Amino acid sequence: MERIALTPAAADLIRRLREENGPLMFHQSGGCCDGSAPMCYLAGEFRTGASDVHLGDLVVDGEPVPMWMSGKQFEYWRHTHLTVDVVPGRGSGFSLEAPLGVRFLIRSRLLTDEESLALNK
Repeated sequence: MERIALTPAAADLIRRLREENGPLMFHQSGGCCDGSAPMCYLAGEFRTGASDVHLGDLVVDGEPVPMWMSGKQFEYWRHTHLTVDVVPGRGSGFSLEAPLGVRFLIRSRLLTDEESLALNK
C-alpha cells in the first residue's frame, strides 16, 4: 500500500524535468493553495527538517523521486491518498515546472479502512 501515486501526465513531466535538471524531489507545505501545490526541486535543494514527513517515493522508470510534506500539513492529510497530477497554469516560481506553463497539483481521496490499517502497521 502506497500513500502517494502519480498520473501519467505527471510522470511524463517528471521525466522531462529529470532529463533537463537531474535527480528531483518534492516537498509540500501548507503555505499556499490550500496545501494542494507540491513543489518540485532538484534533489537536496530543499532541506527537509525533523518535522517533515517522508510520504514515500514516486517511481518513474525505476528511479525514485522522494516526496516530503511538512508535519503540520501531514496532520491534516494523514487520512488521504495523494496523487500528483499536472495541470495548465502558473504555479510557484520556485518549482522547476513553473517556466513551462504548467504546475503540479495534488488530488486526494480518503483512505479506505483497509488502506489506513495497512499504512499504520
